[in-house]
Amino acid sequence: MTEQHQTQGTGTRGVAGAASSTPQRRDASPASQRDIPQATVTRLATYLRVLGVLAEDGVLIVSSEELATASGVGSAKLRKDLSHLGPNGVRGVGYDVTRLRARIESALGLERGHRVVLVGVGNLGRALAGYGGFGRRGFSMVALFDADPDRIGTTVGGLTVRDVAQLADACRDLEATIGVIATPDSAAQDVCDQLVGAGVRCILSFSPLALEIPDHVEMRRVDLAMEMQVLSFNMARNNAPEKQRNPQAAAAPAAVATATGMDR
Repeated sequence: MTEQHQTQGTGTRGVAGAASSTPQRRDASPASQRDIPQATVTRLATYLRVLGVLAEDGVLIVSSEELATASGVGSAKLRKDLSHLGPNGVRGVGYDVTRLRARIESALGLERGHRVVLVGVGNLGRALAGYGGFGRRGFSMVALFDADPDRIGTTVGGLTVRDVAQLADACRDLEATIGVIATPDSAAQDVCDQLVGAGVRCILSFSPLALEIPDHVEMRRVDLAMEMQVLSFNMARNNAPEKQRNPQAAAAPAAVATATGMDR
C-alpha cells in the first residue's frame, strides 16, 4: 500500500494561486500549504497529469466538468480542491490550462525541479531509471547506485551506476533533493540512514519495511504486494452476492417482518 510517514504538515510548499470556475475577490489570498489536506494534494497531482495531457494536445481552456471527469472526481470536489490555491477564472469560461498547470506545479513545489538519486539497480531500479516520465514532471534522475560489482560501471538510462559507498558524498555534490530506495529489504535501512546523513529530506522507499527516519524527513512507502492485496479484496467484494456486500440491507426485510408480525 502507498503510505506516507513522518510528514511535516499536511500539504505542499509554495502555493501561488490557481483557477476557479466561479468569480473570486481579487484580494483573496491563497491558503498556506499547511492548510491543504493531504487528500487534496494527491488529487492535485492527478489534475496536473491531466492538464499535461491537455497541454500536449493543444487544449487552451478546460471546464471544471471536463477536468473533473478526466480526473475521475466530481466537479464540486475539484473546485473545492482548487480553491485552496487562490483566486482565478471566470464562470462559464473555464480554466486556462497553461496557467493552472503552472500554479499546481508551484503548489507541489515542482517549479524549481528536483534532483533524484536512486539506490538499487535491480529489475525495479532499472525500470525506474529508464522511465522517461519523471523528466516531464520536474524530476531529474541524476545518479544511480548499487553494491553489486557486476552492476557498478554499467550504464542505465544514460547514467553510469556508481558504488553505493559513494552515496553520501555524491548526494552532497549533486545537491540531491529526493532519494529512491529500490534495494533488497536487508539494505534498505542502511541506505536510508546514508541518505538522511547526506541531507536528503525526501525519500521514496519500495521496501515494505517501516524504516526509521527523523521527524524532519518526508517519506513515502510503496508496497506493491500490499497494493495487489487491496485489489484482490476489492475484486472479491465486487464479486460477492448482494447479501454479503450489504448485510444490513439483506437483514432489513426480516426486521420489518418481525416488527409487523408478518413472520408468524
